[in-house]
Amino acid sequence: MKVLVTGATGFIGSHLCEELIRRGYEVVCLIRKTSDLKWIENLDIKLTTGDCTSMESLRNSVIGFDYIFHLAGLTKARSEDDFFCINAKGTENLIQAVAEKNPMLKRFVYLSSLAAAGPSKDGIPLKENSSPSPVSSYGRSKLEGEKAVLKYKDSIPVTIIRSPAVYGPRDRDLFVFFKMLKKGIFPYWGKCYYSLLYIDDLVRGIILCAENKEAEGKMYFLSDSRFYTNEEIAKEISSALNTKVVYLRVPRFIMPFFAFIWERMNKQGIINRDKMKELNYSYWICDAKKAREELGFTPEVGIKEGIKWTVDWYRIHRWL
Repeated sequence: MKVLVTGATGFIGSHLCEELIRRGYEVVCLIRKTSDLKWIENLDIKLTTGDCTSMESLRNSVIGFDYIFHLAGLTKARSEDDFFCINAKGTENLIQAVAEKNPMLKRFVYLSSLAAAGPSKDGIPLKENSSPSPVSSYGRSKLEGEKAVLKYKDSIPVTIIRSPAVYGPRDRDLFVFFKMLKKGIFPYWGKCYYSLLYIDDLVRGIILCAENKEAEGKMYFLSDSRFYTNEEIAKEISSALNTKVVYLRVPRFIMPFFAFIWERMNKQGIINRDKMKELNYSYWICDAKKAREELGFTPEVGIKEGIKWTVDWYRIHRWL
């Protein structure tokens, strides 16, 4: 089976490529001329050049594949327009090219986000049929990407995956919190609840959604089916780091100012004003029951071992 992966050079995409190769797939990665190939350069893959923002560059790049995994996207950007250009319009361009040039595709898998659904307002885990209410530009752009995919569900077999916060080796987004905790600082703005998923389990779930006929035309939340407070997460990380932490209480009303300062220091960092719109809400939790019952999705990695493996990787690669 021949597969095309977009976003292959990133955290999730590189892990997906490794697992696909282990399973015997022929893997082709859609890359831009400026892509950093360090995570995939030693893999048994082929490369094709294209850009999701350019329809013309995609038409010849999507021909002949059995599966397409669309992971390319922005989790942080300098402007709302940047989010929508890549996450929404880029997705629309890609699936339109597939509809035109590869109508016999077995499955188009789009990796979306819990942010597209938004937070739970009442503490009840979100389900796939919950009305989406994204609170950030990132979330709204991913929701528009979902809508673009669903427009083609009658002509192209599609599956949409909404993932919660994902952690593991190579991740840079949550890495900033590992660094803070390494220094003994735990920024705290009140108790919050999160769904999580370790990278290996997400990758297994992505492939499961592609291979399972039951997933055609559907959307799934994937998570490890537990809910963690920010305090529990910090405790597991500090335990793996063998550090003691001090709570740095951050009133919610000064969080936008804090994000503004951080943006000035690191324009592409995950701590920014758009992300702060999400952190103002306390319940980022979802219900993965549908994936479990319909697809047999069963996460294998718990938070304790997942965080330990992540910390070990950060240390080995001298990130910490």
